[in-house]
Amino acid sequence: MSLPTSTRQYVFPQTKETAVSAPKANEVLVKTRAVSLQFRDLMIASGRYRGTFPPNLVPCSDMAGEVIAVGEDVKEWKVGDRVCASFHQDRMHNDSPNEQALGGAVHGVLTEYRTFPAQALIAMPDHLSYEEASTLPCAALTAYNALLSGYAPLKAGDTVLAQGTGGTSIFALQFAVASGATVIATSSSDEKLKIATKLGATHVINYKTTPNWAAEVLKLTNGVGVDHVVEVGGNATFSQSITAVKQRGSINIIGFLGGVGDVPSPDLIFPCISKQIIIRGISVGSVVQFKNMNKLISANIQATRPVIDKVFGFDEAKAAYAYLKSQAHVGKVVIKI
Repeated sequence: MSLPTSTRQYVFPQTKETAVSAPKANEVLVKTRAVSLQFRDLMIASGRYRGTFPPNLVPCSDMAGEVIAVGEDVKEWKVGDRVCASFHQDRMHNDSPNEQALGGAVHGVLTEYRTFPAQALIAMPDHLSYEEASTLPCAALTAYNALLSGYAPLKAGDTVLAQGTGGTSIFALQFAVASGATVIATSSSDEKLKIATKLGATHVINYKTTPNWAAEVLKLTNGVGVDHVVEVGGNATFSQSITAVKQRGSINIIGFLGGVGDVPSPDLIFPCISKQIIIRGISVGSVVQFKNMNKLISANIQATRPVIDKVFGFDEAKAAYAYLKSQAHVGKVVIKI
């Protein structure tokens, strides 16, 4: 087949057409089929995300697509393979650098075609659609890294607190259930909590009607607390997370939905020492972790199937951003290309 010579892509704040080059020796040219959105994408678009970005940034980090050409030295991929791109293009292993993040430090994936280094691609699980697989590179892998990697990996019988019902929190709920753990889920919406219950949460807490939700977590765990907290609120929720976690439990920090800078920092030192808490910052994950996560997903097809709230067309990208910003969604918002 003849290769495309141009691609439509978004650069803030509009689309443009640019040339497509054949892949270099160690590259793969991929036709983007679906892109999923992150809270990070909103922050970058509004200028509230820290970092240095290339001019005319192509946004978004998470995609799934089809290989349409491979460089002459590429052996592991062939035309027609279904793939996802790693969020960190240079992070092959857990201790590799993570400086080349898509949609931030380097141009992202909200484009019809894009080349990638061959080693930065991961095969999609066979049972997933492109839309479903596009949700894996950031949200799913962050949840997997938080719970199933690190110093105290999740094990059957543990209790997990999943804050909210956004993409990463929903994946954390699903991976915890698939691993035999008990999940306590929080949300500001009873309707969203009904979905969390259907996905396997044992207990749910509406933090609007129960603002002191940490006390409720302790009550549900007979005063012990949870083994793992998936912390997405940042400073706004961290004090309650410290209260809710058990002695020698872990708090995995993955987000700051409650705000940055305008929210006072909680008192950390004495509580963390007295409870011997493990606090771990999570920056997505590596290619190796992505492959291991896909094994878990493929072995637990029903429990781990991605939850997609709404799918938008490529020309509706701005509407997709607006819908994500509204926080009306449960799970992921996807753009189909």
